[in-house]
Amino acid sequence: MKEEHRSNLVYPLTRWVAGLVIPFLVVAFIILYFLPNNTATLFAWEIKPPMTAMMLGSAYAGGIYYFTGVILTRQWHRIKVGLIPVTIFASILNVATILHWDKFNHGTLPFFAWVSLYFTTPFIVFGLWLWNRGQDTNQPDESDAIVHPFVRLVIGAVGATTLAIAIFLFLNPKLMIELWPWTLTPLTSRVMAAMFSLPGMVGLGMAMDSRWSSAQIILQSQGFSILLILVAVVRDRASFNWSNPGSWLFSIGLAGMLAGIVVFHAYFNNYHKMQKQQRIESPLT
Repeated sequence: MKEEHRSNLVYPLTRWVAGLVIPFLVVAFIILYFLPNNTATLFAWEIKPPMTAMMLGSAYAGGIYYFTGVILTRQWHRIKVGLIPVTIFASILNVATILHWDKFNHGTLPFFAWVSLYFTTPFIVFGLWLWNRGQDTNQPDESDAIVHPFVRLVIGAVGATTLAIAIFLFLNPKLMIELWPWTLTPLTSRVMAAMFSLPGMVGLGMAMDSRWSSAQIILQSQGFSILLILVAVVRDRASFNWSNPGSWLFSIGLAGMLAGIVVFHAYFNNYHKMQKQQRIESPLT
């Protein structure tokens, strides 16, 4: 590819698609997170207990943050890490819908919205990733930080572990229903698989790109989502079986991930500020 074609730009169509997706996510987030007991009438299927609905709503909130970043940024490498996780997330929900077709509220507006979104999104988002990926110059920004290989190895290991949990949730829902901190069904187990695939794939994507700027937007969106999940744990703590070690592992694990994201972001944000200050103080030669 000629260098003039590697401009690191986000194609306008990518931002247009992001703008079309956001309203779906906003509506779903409001219903699932603030009205989790009304999914039988307001959503594509009835979700019980409220914790499952709020966790899915939290994932949508993270999606709102990410796709807003897609609209606002002009540099492809800043958003590229998020598109494959979104593709996997949507693909899993697509297959889960087909496998559990009878559980949905057929003929309703929420059902048509759900089917329209998840029967098209995996192909559209993956197509956008294929179309844009040649734009990456593979070069860091002027004041970019480079993530140490060991740190990326750790992030990749956490991502792989999270992805393994997602695979078990999807392929062996019967086992995961017995182990899970709150009540699941085969359908909601597979929905959980989609949600766990997001941070799993994000971790693997971050492990493969050493630029802090490539991770920033998607990492912020994941942190926002995890924060909302932790708030949901407090709101619906009655749904948890606190005698089950998995309840504590789930809660503490998410808190640890959020703390790691905050520390990671603070460190590299401070690095960026130091680099900027050095450029101001050092005369150009």
